[in-house]
Amino acid sequence: MPAVSVIVPNYNHARFLRQRIDTILGQTFQDFELILLDDCSTDESRSILHEYGSHPRVRVEFNEINSGSTFKQWNKGVRLARGKYVWIAESDDYAAPRFLERLVALLDADPNVMIAYCRSWRVSDSGTLDGFADPLLHESDLPRWSRDFRSDGSEECRSYFVIANLVRNASSAVFRKAAYERVGGADQNLRLCGDWKVWAAMSLCGSMAYVSEPLNYYRLHPGSVWGQTRDGALESAEVLHVVRWVMDQVTPTDAAREKTCERLSQAWVMALMSSHVSLGKKKAILRAVRAIDSHPMRRVLRPGLATVRMKIRRHWQELFPRATRAPQKPRIAR
Repeated sequence: MPAVSVIVPNYNHARFLRQRIDTILGQTFQDFELILLDDCSTDESRSILHEYGSHPRVRVEFNEINSGSTFKQWNKGVRLARGKYVWIAESDDYAAPRFLERLVALLDADPNVMIAYCRSWRVSDSGTLDGFADPLLHESDLPRWSRDFRSDGSEECRSYFVIANLVRNASSAVFRKAAYERVGGADQNLRLCGDWKVWAAMSLCGSMAYVSEPLNYYRLHPGSVWGQTRDGALESAEVLHVVRWVMDQVTPTDAAREKTCERLSQAWVMALMSSHVSLGKKKAILRAVRAIDSHPMRRVLRPGLATVRMKIRRHWQELFPRATRAPQKPRIAR
């Protein structure tokens, strides 16, 4: 039985697949199986995956019907997994050679660690490194992710998971298969935030370990799930759902609750003001907000006024373009 099951769920990422698979097979830690999944890709993915099918570590599984869900593929991959640990290696990312070596060692050293994850490089669509993909938290919290740490999962939820997804990229984490199964796997009803919810759920089963060395390369491009999603109402609704779920499991710190409400307001206020969001969705968002924030109206005031001012300024500039130009300094005759 392999120690690690590496799952690559793919859909139309042919241009990234070889780098993804080669950086898995090239790991310094070699006690793993590799499960390649394809969700009815329409590009050259399947022919590329077939190239690796004869490798002794590799299994290839093709869907006959597109599942339409990243998290259905996650759950399918974990059901097929034989390893004690699981690495969901997204098909458009890639990894440093010592990724598995470093993270598996943390899981082996402490049976209470449910998830081990590392810092990620952010990779642009052109392939250049563009800084670190740290959690989307307040700037004052981010220095914590510049050093290694191990922490209690409940405290992570009380202080941080209630604000944002700490494991922004699945490819940066290795976790215990037993913990994933214990929490029921990823929520397949969620399109965008199923990862956030399952990381938080698994963290509540024990503790988390973090490596500040950037061993993962997280690619951001228009073809990713987030890149293809333009529905602000869907994003707001799912984020509110996950935050409310975390709050039902733990009591957040006062500081975390305030940061959560402030950060959430930046999205849901814009969704309420959008003419593209239906009245039914707006009412659902408001119900979710009221369950989390006891003072939602004060969140509306600041971004609402800023948006109104911006729209008035743009309209004024369209009506009176000359009047809004900066005055020219008079020339001094010499």
